[in-house]
Amino acid sequence: MPRLDIRLDHDCRARLDAVVQDSGLSASEIIRSLIDQAYEDVLEKERQNSFQRLISLNIETPPDPAELSRELEEAHAPGHVY
Repeated sequence: MPRLDIRLDHDCRARLDAVVQDSGLSASEIIRSLIDQAYEDVLEKERQNSFQRLISLNIETPPDPAELSRELEEAHAPGHVY
């Protein structure tokens, strides 16, 4: 596993130690879980941005699959002129 050294001021270290003592987890486990939470927040933000971009495209909602199948069959029926 790669190693990362970080420097914390006394107040930050004291808060980390309090979390360690309260949770029973190691400092490394807590830091990894905080990174995981932050990463999930990044992914959620990306999903929201993608959703907003899709909404801004004003794409017509397609018909339900059965209706779409019927329309395609009609459009491509033998003898149908395009």
